[in-house]
Amino acid sequence: MFEDDDDDYKSHEEIEKMPIYKKAWEIMLLGRKIGSLVSKDDVETADEAEGEMLENYATYIIENALIIPAKIAGAEGANVYDIRMENAAIIRKSAREILTSCSGMQLCGYQDNDYIELLRNEIEEFRVIFAEWVASFDPNNYMIDRWGLFNPPGVNYNDYAPDDDINFDDDFLG
Repeated sequence: MFEDDDDDYKSHEEIEKMPIYKKAWEIMLLGRKIGSLVSKDDVETADEAEGEMLENYATYIIENALIIPAKIAGAEGANVYDIRMENAAIIRKSAREILTSCSGMQLCGYQDNDYIELLRNEIEEFRVIFAEWVASFDPNNYMIDRWGLFNPPGVNYNDYAPDDDINFDDDFLG
């Protein structure tokens, strides 16, 4: 179960050196660059809505690209299985939404496919590093997720946890 060991926590400098964080940072920079270059005037159409959709997709790319490195840092800072898995799920969702937004931009008529393909390739490289990172999570260092979503294999939301028996003194808070 959960072990309180400060040696397991990584410093910000250590996190920045991790391959997954470096790749996430590259995706963030590329996503921000693509987002800054996109304008509704990039679409050769009389439909103003398509131009606005294009700008929205670019905004989604920026937002999701910013989430990824932050959630990696959060997962590394927590170093508890259920919190790491929760952050990993958010990271995967953000990466997949970036890919969806790339497709949406192309459907709206965005012409600069080189940037889109570059971002897709970065996400694919990230996916491999991500899968290896998730496989490294220690399933023995956990707190029971009472919502039942992110428990390690074999642990159920209603399992007994020794911490449940701690009698907290309500008078302590005064």
